[in-house]
Amino acid sequence: MPRLTVEHVLAVSVQPVLLLAVASVFALTEWRGWELGTATFLFQFAVLGFLAALEFLIPYDLSWRPTRREWGYYGVYYVLTATAGALGQTVVLLAVAAIATAHPVLPLWGEIPVALLTGSLASYAVHRAGHSVPWLWKLHGVHHVPAKVNVANNGVNHVADVFISQGFVQLTLAFLGFSERAVFGVGLFVIAQGYFVHANIRVSLGPLNHVLVGPEQHRLHHSTDLSEAGHYGSDLSLWDRVFGTFTWRPGREPVAVGLTDPRSFPASGRILTTLVHPWRRSLG
Repeated sequence: MPRLTVEHVLAVSVQPVLLLAVASVFALTEWRGWELGTATFLFQFAVLGFLAALEFLIPYDLSWRPTRREWGYYGVYYVLTATAGALGQTVVLLAVAAIATAHPVLPLWGEIPVALLTGSLASYAVHRAGHSVPWLWKLHGVHHVPAKVNVANNGVNHVADVFISQGFVQLTLAFLGFSERAVFGVGLFVIAQGYFVHANIRVSLGPLNHVLVGPEQHRLHHSTDLSEAGHYGSDLSLWDRVFGTFTWRPGREPVAVGLTDPRSFPASGRILTTLVHPWRRSLG
């Protein structure tokens, strides 16, 4: 009974802890003047470690735990995508600094919620395009190859897919005149949500599923049953509601996750083949 109580406390605490961490890192960065790129990277690493630990304490599906071999190549993907993401982030932040206005129309407290809604819409759009535009699917489909969903394989992405999706969202915010500080704050929230929704942990947001995206929804997104595989949002569930791609209901779980046609992409462990796959006509 004490074990069940601890598991329940952990389950209901995950989302509040992540949201508090987002607010705290943003406030400390503002107060102490930390370099934004460094703060973003360290925050990402801390969130990954926190959720990886919870996967052992409150797992959703024990069979979804990474094997030792999978941890090895997931680590390679993480380094590749983190490096590409960091390089892309540097370019984006430079562009944001050049484009973003020094005197936003709204104060920061007003900017952030509007930027969050706008960034969430941009993220939804580029993610949905990744599933519906054939040449973008050749990149994004890499992420859907694993037949399990966990925080480690959240990093299984094609480098170009990461660059396109991150760049599109942040440059959209910059072109619309949001400040660099607002873009940074929204970015922290997106990082926390991105890893949270992919975590192999048994949590239920209940009615909050109609506001925020959680693991329950994102597991459906990875379903091999395309009739339930909507949920292109990874932060707010608003746009899935607006555009009719919200399929979650209490108790609904995917029977299987992964690709409907596993032969259409190389296995995740074939990293070099995966990287060149989008530019090949066939696997050969």
